[in-house]
Amino acid sequence: MKKLLYIFALLLLSQFSFAQELNAQVQINYQQIGGSNVQLFRTMEKSLKDFINKTSWTGKKFQNYEKIKCNFSIILAEKSGNNYKGTLVVQSVRPVYGTQYETPILNVNDTNFSFEYLENQNMVFNERQFSGKNLIDVMSFYVYLILGYDADTYQMKGGTPWFDKAMQITQNSQNQNYMGWSQLESPRNRGALIATILSEQNSTLRNFYYNYHRMGLDNLGKQDQFSTKQTIANEILRLKFYESNFQMNYPFNLFVESKKDEIYNIFDSNNNGGVDMNQLKNLMSLFSPKDMDTKWNKWK
Repeated sequence: MKKLLYIFALLLLSQFSFAQELNAQVQINYQQIGGSNVQLFRTMEKSLKDFINKTSWTGKKFQNYEKIKCNFSIILAEKSGNNYKGTLVVQSVRPVYGTQYETPILNVNDTNFSFEYLENQNMVFNERQFSGKNLIDVMSFYVYLILGYDADTYQMKGGTPWFDKAMQITQNSQNQNYMGWSQLESPRNRGALIATILSEQNSTLRNFYYNYHRMGLDNLGKQDQFSTKQTIANEILRLKFYESNFQMNYPFNLFVESKKDEIYNIFDSNNNGGVDMNQLKNLMSLFSPKDMDTKWNKWK
């Protein structure tokens, strides 16, 4: 009897010690929809949070401290019956080894977000087919995008299996009368994003994510930062590869918007060792000219 109780206790403990892959927060802003059913949106919010956090996306079990912190913010602008339109903002962060700092990995603003929702509808992801209502498909797409980006920071192109899953969702969602899936619509939508991520032209950027985070940021907690800052600077300078076409490269645009504050702060000191700050300043001024006066020209 005691042995059975011990086994039961271990099983119970394992359920609390391990969780699925994500630690996601979900917020729904419905202020623009007058006279709406508040309870419906609270239910939607909880259902989406449970769906994201409790679905097994990779088939692996993560310990609580390993879960990826992320945020899904939905701003609803239109409602017609059970159909909704709005904007979805998806963000994720990654801890930096040996510090309390969390580095931003993904920050994307999806303005082509529309879906059908029925209160208390069953949310189940099926990677083989389109859900029919678009909500599950969009959320699942961004879950795999988060997993892919995160894995790329720990292993060279380690996110490929999860980016492939996102591509499969995109292919399932073609010709389903929902915007945002076809590359023909826009160079800045879900279809264009995942196609460019997986293209050969994006290899330099994906390699950068590993070298910048694993070889760079994860060593910034050490006492001697000169060599680490040089490593980070060298990786940024390799992005010169994109200087002639970065405006049309959606993943590169997301990189600049999510990382520019961090890059500025890393080198905002007189303690940059042998880093050629002029080269760095010229390149970042090219990639983000609107920040020239507020950031890059302030570097010494």
